[in-house]
Amino acid sequence: MFGIPVPRYALVNREVPYQELDYFVEEEDFVEVHGMRFWKPFVEKPIDGDNHSIMIYYPSSAGGGMKKLFRKVGNRSSEFQPEVRRVRREGSYIYEEFMPTGGTDVKVYTVGPEYAHAEARKSPVVDGVVMRNPDGKEVRYPVLLTPTEKQMAREVCIAFRQAVCGFDLLRCEGRSYVCDVNGWSFVKNSYKYYDDAACVLRKMFLDAKAPHLSSAIPPTLPWKVNEPVQPTEGLTRQGSGIIGTFGQSEELRCVIAVIRHGDRTPKQKVKLKVTEERLLNLMLKYNGGRPRAETKLKSAVQLQDLLDATRILVPRVRPDRESDSEAEVEHAEKLRQVKAVLEEGGHFSGIYRKVQLKPLKWVKVTKGNGEGEEERPVEALMVLKYGGVLTHAGRKQAEELGRYFRNNMYPGEGTGLLRLHSTYRHDLKIYSSDEGRVQMSAAAFAKGLLDLEGQLTPILVSLVSKDSSMLDGLDNASIEMKEAKARLNEIITSSSKAIHSNGSPEFPWMADGAGLPPNASELLPKLVELTKKVTEQVRLLAKDEDEKLTEAGSYDVIPPYDQAKALGKTNIDVDRIAAGLPCGSEGFLLMYARWKKLERDLYNERKERFDITQIPDVYDSCKYDLLHNAHLNLEGLDELFRVAQALADGVIPNEYGINPKQKLKIGSEIARRLLGKILIDMRNTREEAISVAELKSNQDNDTSAMKTEKEDTEAKSKHHKNGEMARKSSTFSDISMDQDDDDDKETKYRLDPKYANVKTPERHVRTRLYFTSESHIHSLMNVLRYCNLDESLQEEESLVCHNALDRLYKTKELDYMSYIVLRMFENTEVDLEDPKRFRIELTFSRGADLSPLEQKNDSEAASLHQEHTLPIMGPERLQEIGSYLTFEKMEMMIHPFAMPAEDFPPPTTPAGFSGYFSKSVLERLVNLWPFHKHANTNGK
Repeated sequence: MFGIPVPRYALVNREVPYQELDYFVEEEDFVEVHGMRFWKPFVEKPIDGDNHSIMIYYPSSAGGGMKKLFRKVGNRSSEFQPEVRRVRREGSYIYEEFMPTGGTDVKVYTVGPEYAHAEARKSPVVDGVVMRNPDGKEVRYPVLLTPTEKQMAREVCIAFRQAVCGFDLLRCEGRSYVCDVNGWSFVKNSYKYYDDAACVLRKMFLDAKAPHLSSAIPPTLPWKVNEPVQPTEGLTRQGSGIIGTFGQSEELRCVIAVIRHGDRTPKQKVKLKVTEERLLNLMLKYNGGRPRAETKLKSAVQLQDLLDATRILVPRVRPDRESDSEAEVEHAEKLRQVKAVLEEGGHFSGIYRKVQLKPLKWVKVTKGNGEGEEERPVEALMVLKYGGVLTHAGRKQAEELGRYFRNNMYPGEGTGLLRLHSTYRHDLKIYSSDEGRVQMSAAAFAKGLLDLEGQLTPILVSLVSKDSSMLDGLDNASIEMKEAKARLNEIITSSSKAIHSNGSPEFPWMADGAGLPPNASELLPKLVELTKKVTEQVRLLAKDEDEKLTEAGSYDVIPPYDQAKALGKTNIDVDRIAAGLPCGSEGFLLMYARWKKLERDLYNERKERFDITQIPDVYDSCKYDLLHNAHLNLEGLDELFRVAQALADGVIPNEYGINPKQKLKIGSEIARRLLGKILIDMRNTREEAISVAELKSNQDNDTSAMKTEKEDTEAKSKHHKNGEMARKSSTFSDISMDQDDDDDKETKYRLDPKYANVKTPERHVRTRLYFTSESHIHSLMNVLRYCNLDESLQEEESLVCHNALDRLYKTKELDYMSYIVLRMFENTEVDLEDPKRFRIELTFSRGADLSPLEQKNDSEAASLHQEHTLPIMGPERLQEIGSYLTFEKMEMMIHPFAMPAEDFPPPTTPAGFSGYFSKSVLERLVNLWPFHKHANTNGK
């Protein structure tokens, strides 16, 4: 009927509680029913329609846990339980795919097949808090339906033979789905709805019983005939208060922000060659028994198997044998490190730890049955990646930045953004890369932005969309980045000063290796020396911890750290700090492994060679320990940080291009897809604003014409014949979501101005938030400031003013929570064709780039230091005050480096969706409908 894919579902029917069923399988991240697999997040519903205890189970990659939905109790409609990970088994349940809807449900109310009123509310799956008005009613706002949704309303009304009917819609992946039909149901608070319903029902009654009167009675209520037309309120808003004031006629239309993740633990990697039979058998177990195939271990079951094996291979007390070679000692240390990483946190989550096993050597052995030979691996490479986890400080930073955006990025009425968002005049979409720290930063930011409550996992699953192809990876620029690092190494190690071609005192950023300290080659030996000093201190702390563990015979002497519970925390673990232990989940053994690896990788003593690519990692570790582990009082750490910072400030920006032209090339390759999406966002905003302006102009012209028209019986009759009331009273403008669907397949919720009780219903702001890592922030910034160096644009000035170019050169690092914001304003007093109708404002923030050493001298920052948190720097302008960047100029400058809109892949059907709505589906639903079995066709 509608050609819309439906989510899969399956029934698990138990005759008695806890009955074991051979067709039902449950694993950590999915359930399987009759061979049909449902990956988390999925929904579990009791088969009893009167039982409203519905559960949503979340994947381990988002932190795991379960959310229980229930009928509203006070101001709660759901409750998140992070420790619950197994499904219920005491009854019969239906399992369905979870449908991400942007945190919104739509309620639709029909009055006959030609009329439908729609209202949206906050979904209970977000934070479970019910928004209520002063009268205690749930807050809902009327929204526009698309033509397809109007047809759905008509079909539901006819199929269920229920003229006055309420049903629920879910909007997901650009499509709409009917998820519940409630039957006899009305809108709670809308005078307009009841006026319309009265007219529609009156006409239905007259058509059925007195058709001769139906065409003679006007389609409006008697007291509405002479009601004056209400004047439309102006759309003027004060411009940005961030970088100056603008004309009263400017209206904010769009906010686009690209944001780096928050503070994280250092990223770690352990590589070791393994020959132990237990580990080789484990590899074969999970790669299907193929001797030459690699395998990845991410699930809880797989990682538990690996932990069990390493516990056997790593005895608690290792005999101190002098016969052990250096290689054997190093291998034993790495195995102990693997064991410590796997034991960290109390449970497994693939978002933080993953292991790769890759066969390296094979031999031929006789098969078990003695018939013939087969290959058997005898050596494999094990790679364990861990760390890079968002810290409590990172969550706090992201949430605080969300609040800052809410209060400062959206000039306008009263409560600003929250008012816009709650009245469906704010079109918000949040995107994240695939990395866990980035996803959690996005969820914490959304919590602050929208003033949500509760834990991050439900917010993440409900509001954040992953797009790794747009926000992850450096593969497209790997060759150029390798060249840049080679040239960078040459400049540093050859003691040559960073004054190469194109450099000058006025434009110092044009030189090769700009920003490197002139004494970089002299700082390298000092960096190695200080790194060894810190490593040795941590080694002694790790040795003391190991002796205590050996004496106690148990790891219980360390206060436990639960990563799942830590997902929502924004404060430090006081008990661990008081016990003199490292902050977070890292013990001294892992802390020592971290510093020992840095020492080993930074300088190869056998080859007498420095590896400058390790400088950023040394800097990250110093900064992390100064902020989170200052209580350990590591001698020399302050000095090491100063040396590492001086080198990192030059190395990090130059890894993305040794000079501006190379920065532009690398930046355009890494951020090409993101740049294309930003242009699509701005184009759609402009076209949408123009359409609204044209519609408003037409309505104003129609109103003026109506005032001059003679109001007599003939005119009223003519007005009536030109359109039936039932058609007119649907009052849904077709300038709805379908208009720009070709370019922007994102789900939208738009306020219906004819029903809305807000001052400026036409006001609409689009927000797109892109959370990513350091590489994409640097890449985007490099394109913005150097795009005019392209051959096709050399006659143009940079998008970034000279003053800002100088500040960016001195900024060096775009730290945690750094961001770039593009805001589009519309000047409503300028003609639609005028290029100055739409203006772009560019701002950026350096993020939390305040040094932990500087923080001690800043009274406000010092208080944050006690909480292991660094403040986020405010936004800085990239344009001169009073300058005017039109959208046309912005598009012209960015277009050569952006992925064309036509190259973006078409939206895909949500994974696992199969089948379509059809007559048979509706017929099966209707057969379950209890209200019409003995009724006539009153819905015709």
